[in-house]
Amino acid sequence: MDSLPSEYRPLAERRTSVPRIILIGGGSSSGKSFLTREVLSRLGEGGITHLTLDDYYKDQTSMSMEERLKVNYDHPRAFDWKLMREQVAELKQGKTVQKPIYDFVERNRSKKSETIVPQKLIVIEGIMALVDRQLREMGDLRVFISASAERRFLRRLIRDSEQRGREFENIVHQYFTTVQPMYEEVVKPSSNYADLIINNDGVENLALDVLTLLFQKELDLASLGQTDPKAEEEEFKEEVLSTVFQRRGK
Repeated sequence: MDSLPSEYRPLAERRTSVPRIILIGGGSSSGKSFLTREVLSRLGEGGITHLTLDDYYKDQTSMSMEERLKVNYDHPRAFDWKLMREQVAELKQGKTVQKPIYDFVERNRSKKSETIVPQKLIVIEGIMALVDRQLREMGDLRVFISASAERRFLRRLIRDSEQRGREFENIVHQYFTTVQPMYEEVVKPSSNYADLIINNDGVENLALDVLTLLFQKELDLASLGQTDPKAEEEEFKEEVLSTVFQRRGK
């Protein structure tokens, strides 16, 4: 008899349908992780698996701390895309994975890993969540969290100082040399692939309420084993477009 309670068994053993995946992108300190945790506290974590793409930074064990300090952690090259894609695909198939854990103090992958068991709904958030085409194609819903540069800078200043022990000068230098430039060049353009853009500026807004409703809808669909085809997939089918051009040619 399996010693694990049923809710912790791999999804493939409990259901015939595949999990639904929500991808949440947005700039650094736009509120992706905070909002996700708040939604989970509202809905409860039963049936939901949460992943952050920060844990998929490359292993830099062979590099000195001095070399690690020079890495642009806001560039796609800083991420282990092969491992990320493989593990997300496995989770989509209902398989359990051993996810790496990133150590922000050491600026390197930890020697520890975390066992991730896919539930009915998988929420994946990070600055690169909507950047990679292969990752986007595995998502059932793509969300971009938007916030002003000023708001993101202030949030990052507080977070990196209090949670990661960074010096003020280091935080400011990193933000203006890599974080904000890469946001404009790589992260912000990925919002074009979002099904929904949610504004998370200011202290009081509807971002949490909107995201809660989205999570609940996707969780309900996953529970019913249903899919929710996107309108554009029907709208831009080849047959539809060919009909339009035929009419214009007459």
